[in-house]
Amino acid sequence: MWIRDVEVAGIARLAPMAGISNAPFRLIARECGSALTTSEEIDAISLIRGSPVALDIARYLPEERPIAMQLLGADAGLLVAAAELLQEQGASIIDLNMGCPMRKITRQGKGAALMQDVCATAGVIRALRKAVRVPFTAKIRGGWDDDHLNAVEVAQMLEDEGVEAIVVHPRTRSQLFTGKAPWDVIRDVVEAVRIPVTGNGDVTSLAQAREMMALTGCAGVMIGRGALGRPWIFDEGFERLPAPERWAYKRRVITRHIDLIERTFDARYAHNQLRKQLAWYVEAGLPHSNAARHAVHSGRSAEEVKAAYWAWFEEACANALSGETANDCGAERLAWASG
Repeated sequence: MWIRDVEVAGIARLAPMAGISNAPFRLIARECGSALTTSEEIDAISLIRGSPVALDIARYLPEERPIAMQLLGADAGLLVAAAELLQEQGASIIDLNMGCPMRKITRQGKGAALMQDVCATAGVIRALRKAVRVPFTAKIRGGWDDDHLNAVEVAQMLEDEGVEAIVVHPRTRSQLFTGKAPWDVIRDVVEAVRIPVTGNGDVTSLAQAREMMALTGCAGVMIGRGALGRPWIFDEGFERLPAPERWAYKRRVITRHIDLIERTFDARYAHNQLRKQLAWYVEAGLPHSNAARHAVHSGRSAEEVKAAYWAWFEEACANALSGETANDCGAERLAWASG
């Protein structure tokens, strides 16, 4: 799939997730095969005011390019000014968040609230289209609630105003992330517009991504929660690897992720990120996974967090490979101690 002159080279890519899709995680996903990555939502007014948080979210690593930068806002003037700043910083694509369902966002008229007044939002899109020189995209939902399912109407408006590609998460704002994602909404949007449509929702493997594409006709798939602790979800060959090689692959990816976190962030934020990310890397259903997550979350320093995680990893690897091939995990086995 191409979004004007930006190639999305693959069927699946990492979705933007607030507080999660930071530069280290995005780069790890890219290195595992994500076709493109998008920043966390960047609040336009915070960016214009020079908020350290917004400026940090807007930073990216050179190896990530091409990268889409996602804006959050409702005021056309502020969004235009923010888009211009992101273009100066090298954004490959400007994406408008029209799908965030969280009340603290929608009550300000941002995110999914932009789908309520289509005519007013068209004016915002028009202003942005005049200012954005790079490809311009948007991410939408199925609608506000079951009584206002207007994804098709919004998608047609976006196409008419010059938006070059759309991502559709088919749940409504009121559904948040509950219930089964109705993929038929994605199909309806695909059939209603000519620009590329990417589907999103309830995809946890590349096999499911292909199923979504076959059922809806979408040009690609975004994976969000399904990639947490599993960035290798984007790698076509991962599941075909023999078990020892899969565990060695995981070790390489996680070691790389830890290194990127510690090189990118200050010590305090890196500690918090390590607790969050390594807890996701603890695979549910394996022995001691609950105790391991607790130990990772409770680590009082980065070193404690890493030690707790690797202790669990080495035992999980040894158990999975029945002991005899534990050294194929890529390191010596560490004994697990839940205390």
